[in-house]
Amino acid sequence: MNKKPKWPKLRRAYRFPLMAEHLLPQLYRLKKWSIRASVLLVAVMAAFAGLLLFLKLQSLPAASISQTSQMLDLQGQVIDSFHSAENRRSVELSAVSPYVVQATLAIEDKRFYDHNGFDMKGLARAILVDLKSGAATQGASTLTQQLARNLYLSHEKTWQRKLKEAMYTVQLEMNYSKDEIMGMYLNQIYYGHGSYGIEAASDMYFGKHASELTLAESAMLAGIPKGPKYYSPYFDMKNAKDRQRTILNAMAEQGDITKAQADAAYAELLRFKPLHQDSQDGFAPYFRDYVRNYAVEKLGIDENLLNEGGLRIYTTLDYDIQKAAEEAVLNGIPGNSEQQAALVAIDPRNGYIKAMVGGRNYTANQYNRALASTRQPGSSFKPVLYLTALQQQGITPLTRIKSEPTTFTYDEGRSTYEPSNYNDKYANDLIDMREAISSSDNIYAVSTLMNVGADKVIETARKLGMTSPMQAVPSLALGTFPVSPFEMASAFAVFANGGQRYEPAAILRIEDRDGHILYEAKHQDPVQAVDAAHAYVLTNLMQSVFEEGGTGSRVAGLIHRPVAGKTGTTATDAWLVGYTPELATAVWVGYDKNRKLSVAEAHRAAPIFARFTEQALANVPPKMFPMPEGVIYTYVDPASGKLAAEDCPNRRLEAFVQGTEPTEVCGSASSSGTGDSGTDEARESQKRTWWNQLKNWWSR
Repeated sequence: MNKKPKWPKLRRAYRFPLMAEHLLPQLYRLKKWSIRASVLLVAVMAAFAGLLLFLKLQSLPAASISQTSQMLDLQGQVIDSFHSAENRRSVELSAVSPYVVQATLAIEDKRFYDHNGFDMKGLARAILVDLKSGAATQGASTLTQQLARNLYLSHEKTWQRKLKEAMYTVQLEMNYSKDEIMGMYLNQIYYGHGSYGIEAASDMYFGKHASELTLAESAMLAGIPKGPKYYSPYFDMKNAKDRQRTILNAMAEQGDITKAQADAAYAELLRFKPLHQDSQDGFAPYFRDYVRNYAVEKLGIDENLLNEGGLRIYTTLDYDIQKAAEEAVLNGIPGNSEQQAALVAIDPRNGYIKAMVGGRNYTANQYNRALASTRQPGSSFKPVLYLTALQQQGITPLTRIKSEPTTFTYDEGRSTYEPSNYNDKYANDLIDMREAISSSDNIYAVSTLMNVGADKVIETARKLGMTSPMQAVPSLALGTFPVSPFEMASAFAVFANGGQRYEPAAILRIEDRDGHILYEAKHQDPVQAVDAAHAYVLTNLMQSVFEEGGTGSRVAGLIHRPVAGKTGTTATDAWLVGYTPELATAVWVGYDKNRKLSVAEAHRAAPIFARFTEQALANVPPKMFPMPEGVIYTYVDPASGKLAAEDCPNRRLEAFVQGTEPTEVCGSASSSGTGDSGTDEARESQKRTWWNQLKNWWSR
């Protein structure tokens, strides 16, 4: 009897599907790959263990403790040094207030004692936040990672550096306890104003040891390393207090303190030590701060690298010109006065910032008034208006307007404006543009603005580099909208350079400690912001400010070279913004609290400008402003606005954009002095003036 096959019974017994036998090869291959994967996993784990053993046996490199960064002037001289490591006093963790540790952990790395150097939860959270915001807004570095980076590495953002940071982080965690790492971190971190480590910071800010810091003081100090420039109470108390509040709330959420303790600490009035001069010493301190801020905010240089990395920053500052600026400001205001001053000087030929003074005493007040867009320029803004007017059809230096009390109507008749001249002095007659600029006539200025349009004046201001807000109203003509001295100097540099504008520059090159270039300024091609001929005619008009009867005539005897400029005076501000072919300078004087100026106080801007200009250019021979193509000189009769023949009284030499000079003649037409002969005669007159100026300069 034939036996039945066993397979059908087996299939029924285990209820295999009819095609199960076809799966057996796949199961076999799966088993084979599982074995291979297991072997690979064991190999990876062995390699990882070997790597850990290797790192454990390897010595950590010598710590890259902070090195002094230097700022150099245009000639390569060191003019200042950024915070070095000298103000650093290491202490044991046991000599640090527990509040400091709690505050630092709450804001920097709350899982520090739970992770092995890498906070995976924090990293995941940072990635999620970045994905939601679409930008890298969150950081996830632990204290150990920060310590590894600050001790052993540069701050360049490369994969090689990140890999090294990870390796050193592992080594730190294997070789040191958590308390040791915490202590190293607190002794290494930068707290601003040249202070490294919690002990130095505690002494500088509060005059006490780190072990004596209160909860409020600890929370304040713990917030500074994130950004010493933003969170230092010496720089910005509001930012510092906001940061302190954030840290106190984080400590309360962690359970380190109660909500009541947090509120009480925030309300506590902290007593800070005055900022010592030794932490603020240095030449050109306001310029130094400008360079630092520009390097960090505009160029993306890491602030820690700037403070500790041994960088060399080559700047545009001229040592001698800066010294002349500081001396002019220092000597220009009596020592017992609370009046302030600011000065910015720019080379119009390349945009280099040659000098910057932001106040009379940096140690007492670090506020840089040279960059402050809070003060009205007054009549010093008028050249922007007159340049706009000269570019309009039918307006020339001889355009005449009556100087008398006038009510102007604007906004389609819905509003009126009634400007007045200084001390209510009016010509009560027709005056031309040269007279209006020389005497700073407000009626002429507002009438001109109403004629050309305020919108066009604002457009010109933007071309000159002014970015401060302005409104198209009649008072714009009188400089009622605040503009910084920096903007004014930059704009007038365009006039000095024949209408060509260079973007102001302060940094030429930044090198790291090894001489590698981190940043180098690109070559600038000037932009022809305004027509060269119109800029020259305006310059010629503005030279009359320093002639007899001009608002700057009282300092004419101090200046022995061709110079153009404009004064400006409001109730609280006084200006003189002027230039030579080599230097454009803005000087402002006033009070920080908008206190009204006396006549004597308002007159201090012009002497500061004059003494600075002469001292800054003491070794530079006087030069005339170069006359571009398209300009013609001719003699005119101011009373009639016509060309002046030789027999015409009160002849005046005037510059015009070619084609805009008058055609009618006062006196004998045959001897009018127009055309090429008039220009030749004018040039001879200019040469005679030049010779007199040269003799005056030489006789000094």
